[in-house]
Amino acid sequence: MTTSDNLRPIPEGRPHGERSYEELVAEAVAAPTEGWDFSWFDGRATEERPSWGYARLMGDRLARVESALDLHTGGGEVLNLAPKLPSLMAATEGWPPNVQKATRLLSPRGVVVVASPDDAPLPFADAAFELVTARHPVKAHFAEIARVLRPGGTYFAQHVGPASVFELVEYFLGPQEEARRGRDPQGEAQQARDAGLEIADLRAERLRIEFHDIGAVVHFLRKVVWMVPGFTVDAYEPQLRALHEQITTEGPFVAHSSRHLIEARKPSS
Repeated sequence: MTTSDNLRPIPEGRPHGERSYEELVAEAVAAPTEGWDFSWFDGRATEERPSWGYARLMGDRLARVESALDLHTGGGEVLNLAPKLPSLMAATEGWPPNVQKATRLLSPRGVVVVASPDDAPLPFADAAFELVTARHPVKAHFAEIARVLRPGGTYFAQHVGPASVFELVEYFLGPQEEARRGRDPQGEAQQARDAGLEIADLRAERLRIEFHDIGAVVHFLRKVVWMVPGFTVDAYEPQLRALHEQITTEGPFVAHSSRHLIEARKPSS
């Protein structure tokens, strides 16, 4: 998705809407998927951004501490936006291609990138960090977050909320009633409290997404692999061709993302 709400002009070639299904899909399949750089979607899709501006707020907090940990850092792109990093800065990532990309990007800034499976205990000592951050973690393991935070430390994150982009998910998979109830912000806030953290801020928003061609849909589902597990173009070709015709004749496919900002503190005592 673009980093603004506006489409950029397509730099060369025919407009995406005039290109064939085969051309658009072939281009999407050839595009690399590692990291969390979404610039490939420029001119193809837009996503409304949360009003709070997570990257700016994260950068403000990182500038005020001496030690921090960024969870599920992806390719390190969001962390790298921070103007100033603490003297002790670590990041975790579970997908090997992203570990390599994040290491290349963040090592020059003194960040230690640690390969760590998403569901594994954090490979750090108790009370190691003043601040733990995360943008779109696979899952927030609050007991582990609380363990590695120092007394008085803070967890500051933007999470994916309930039923995010489910218009697209359910187009391919049908109704997902049980899954729609997951990632509830109030439920996650309670999990944080159960781990001994105090909620300082909790905000939620639902935001408009537009997919302007079938290539954007294919690349999104290849990149965000948990949306339609096992997605391949061959497995879903009839649905993809039908959606291509729908976008061509009716305009962008509209979905909505869910995001919530959560800030939780570990008591000083």
